[in-house]
Amino acid sequence: MLNTTALHPDYFLLMGVPGLEESHLLLSIPFSIMYILALTGNSMLIFIIGTHETLQQPMYLFLMMLAACDLLLSSTTVPKTLCIFWFNSYTISFTGCIAQTFSIHFNFAMESAILVSMAYDRYYAICHPLLYITTLTGSFIRKMVILALLRNICMITPFVFLLHRLPYEGSIVIEHTYCEHMSMARLATDDILVNVVYGLVIATCSTGVDLILIIISYVVIVRTVLTLRSSDARVKAFNTCVSHVCVITLFYIPAFFSFIAHRVGHKNISAQFHILFANLYVIVPPMMNPIIYGVKTREIRQRVVSTFCR
Repeated sequence: MLNTTALHPDYFLLMGVPGLEESHLLLSIPFSIMYILALTGNSMLIFIIGTHETLQQPMYLFLMMLAACDLLLSSTTVPKTLCIFWFNSYTISFTGCIAQTFSIHFNFAMESAILVSMAYDRYYAICHPLLYITTLTGSFIRKMVILALLRNICMITPFVFLLHRLPYEGSIVIEHTYCEHMSMARLATDDILVNVVYGLVIATCSTGVDLILIIISYVVIVRTVLTLRSSDARVKAFNTCVSHVCVITLFYIPAFFSFIAHRVGHKNISAQFHILFANLYVIVPPMMNPIIYGVKTREIRQRVVSTFCR
């Protein structure tokens, strides 16, 4: 069904996991459990940090922002995925598909920027502890957040126009559980070279640069920690970074695999494996981040226990 004013379909069909239609109900069990854990854990983090003045410090404020992004990222995709699994609700409007694409990429880019900010926070806390309080002030954190928002809006918004300009006169079936830039672009009946190139440029200039900055920060941190004479001080310094390193690993590895598979590996990797793996970076990090920080961060663990006891 095409509009008369533009060659855009009224809707697309999200088919879930092709080839595993009979297992959709079974797949919905781990998806729903992980989503509930993500909602509960991140909401708890936001509540604990937001209501305790002693946690109004840069590290915890960045963690609260990360929890908010996790909620948005998982809530953008998982509810629709569960509707597909439970009710065979395959349809999604053209506008809704573009909005979902924008939200996924924007929230992913925001999480990447927050992880860079957290690495910067750990760098100053360990390498320049005397300057930590005077450098990472509330005003400085607000400027970092505004800069990240402006950067990501400027980078992700063109995706909307690049997808909207394409004609969609062929198939309206998206073999995925959610709308994504390349999964939409491949349905177009026109050349998508601009979309491919822009996607590569954005991935390189945003998340690629972010990951490089994080690696540089941790190289400097490790070098600084190894110069400490006290073994207890070295262990304490490393412990403050373990949680962040775990979160970084959970966040970037599934995302980069999905990105590469969409562009160069979709003919060599089975659709089922690709789609299931692509869902990892929108549900597993949001589920695991509160658990990792809750277990490794004593202050948060104590506040959670005291809240439940009360």
